[in-house]
Amino acid sequence: MNDKAWLALEDGTVLEGRACGAAGETGGESVFNTAMTGYQEILTDPSYCGQIVTMTYPQIGNYGITAADHESARPRLAGLVVRELCRHPSNHESVESVGDFLKKHGIVAVEDIDTRALTLRLRERGALRGVISTLDGDPKRLAAKARALPSMTGRNLAKVVTCEKPWEWTEGSQPKPARRVVVMDFGVKYGILRRLAAMGAAATVVPASTTADDILRLNPDGVLLSNGPGDPEPVADAVETIRRLLIERVPLFGICLGHQLLGLALGGRTFKLKFGHHGSNHPVKDLATGRVEITAQNHGFCVDLDSLPKEVRTTHVNLNDGTSEGMAHASLPAFSVQYHPEACAGPHDSRYLFDRFAALMDARRAAAAR
Repeated sequence: MNDKAWLALEDGTVLEGRACGAAGETGGESVFNTAMTGYQEILTDPSYCGQIVTMTYPQIGNYGITAADHESARPRLAGLVVRELCRHPSNHESVESVGDFLKKHGIVAVEDIDTRALTLRLRERGALRGVISTLDGDPKRLAAKARALPSMTGRNLAKVVTCEKPWEWTEGSQPKPARRVVVMDFGVKYGILRRLAAMGAAATVVPASTTADDILRLNPDGVLLSNGPGDPEPVADAVETIRRLLIERVPLFGICLGHQLLGLALGGRTFKLKFGHHGSNHPVKDLATGRVEITAQNHGFCVDLDSLPKEVRTTHVNLNDGTSEGMAHASLPAFSVQYHPEACAGPHDSRYLFDRFAALMDARRAAAAR
């Protein structure tokens, strides 16, 4: 049996390794993630739809796959690249190895790749389209396949990963929830829904195409704009929905793609980052307090700070490159962050933001009761 696999990038780089997932061929935008743990959450994060993920930590899979740590129903990433994949996990909660999980879900993966050299190339040249194949080892042909792939810019991938119809999150729900939240699903992670339940909110998850009228008919105390993959600009219907919700003064909390969509709805612009922010150790500064938070991040696009109107203040900035990490409207109950405060996986520095969202919703309920 031939266990060889190849990774080819659009710039002509071709690396040979060993297959460690499903057999076949896959393509997508190649990015790197700097997290040391949390690979299961990365594999099941819908925000990686259309991307080949390189893990910079050298050994992946040592604690296996557990039943409780999925961030969505199934993996959405295009492919996985690792230095070494552990075949024999050591964890009493493990139900299968990462390799078996990848094969079961048809995810093509390659190991024995020099991930340090690959990461340096992606950092220097930016995210590159790539192909992983266990079928074709011809370097020129593989590089040509990579160049033929569509760019991430202009792709509405939220419509690929969103739910088909509204549904209720029940895990950890309380008999008499204090608040009702509608979650616009652009690729929502289960960790966000778990945090909403933990703060006493009943969460109704709705498709990305849901109109403002349909959301308002659910009479929510607030709306959460979820994370998700791809370019925010083509998600035009959601931007219009958010604008209407702003007019109705519904409390809004945006996370990741939701942050970018809120920025567009408020009149700002977005742009593509060179290689994105992917990992669980990114420093972000809260401009109001001066406090530095270590955050989990996964995005390839960003809100242009200079494009925001004067009514919108920047609340958080990335300490690595100075880009937008948070904003809030001066008079409307709307705020957002570019990073992941639910921290699955990652540090818990930013979970206070869910309390901030709860306070906005409670203020709305109190005003309605007067």
